[in-house]
Amino acid sequence: QVRMVESGGGPVQTGGSLRLSCAASEYDVRGICMAWFRQAPGKEREGVASLDNAGTTNYADSVEGRFTISKDNAKNTLYLEMNSLKPEDTAMYYCAARGYTTLCQRWATSSLYNYWGQGTQVTVSS
Repeated sequence: QVRMVESGGGPVQTGGSLRLSCAASEYDVRGICMAWFRQAPGKEREGVASLDNAGTTNYADSVEGRFTISKDNAKNTLYLEMNSLKPEDTAMYYCAARGYTTLCQRWATSSLYNYWGQGTQVTVSS
């Protein structure tokens, strides 16, 4: 059973930075598509960024240039570096993985991910 645990969320002021981590156990993150999603109250879950085993990344337009997705294979951990945060970035952030493929086609489609973390809250104040 794959277990994914996010951390690093919290309150931050507009313009600040946070780094989210997602530690995966019982699975090797090197060979799978992984992603970050977020969900704000009353809104649908949306894709933030993805990273495949070849190192190809995808970003939502709203975070392009501000957020960076990466992973440390030695630590089996996925990261999301978030800079220049805005109040509209406030949401619960989830890491997700596709345990069945190395590819990230349709990366922002949440139903294509079969492993999820429990989420970490990010709150950006103005």
